[in-house]
Amino acid sequence: MLLFIHGVYRIVAGGVTPFGGFLDSVGLPFGLAIAWVLTIAEVVGAPLLAFGVWTRVIALWFIAELIAGIILVHGREGWFVVGGGRNGVEYSVALILALASIALSEQRHRSRETLAA
Repeated sequence: MLLFIHGVYRIVAGGVTPFGGFLDSVGLPFGLAIAWVLTIAEVVGAPLLAFGVWTRVIALWFIAELIAGIILVHGREGWFVVGGGRNGVEYSVALILALASIALSEQRHRSRETLAA
């Protein structure tokens, strides 16, 4: 649900337009549209993930989103989010590992169902 809160906060705080501007500034076309797609994906996808709906697809989507965030923002800031640095990759990496675990466990669950059938 952390990604849900991230998306909701972006909407409530008026951060979608600035995020779109940032995406434009790094050379992505249609930055505002991408910002809205990512924000809506967080707001809608996180609860679906929590309820076990489309878990593998949503987990992989969020992994891709977080990797893009590392490439565009967090990677140049180093490892630490706080303490030894600021705005680094450690939190994104932790979320990626958790989401990868969800995606892989969904695959293992499906494999067991196939074997049982």
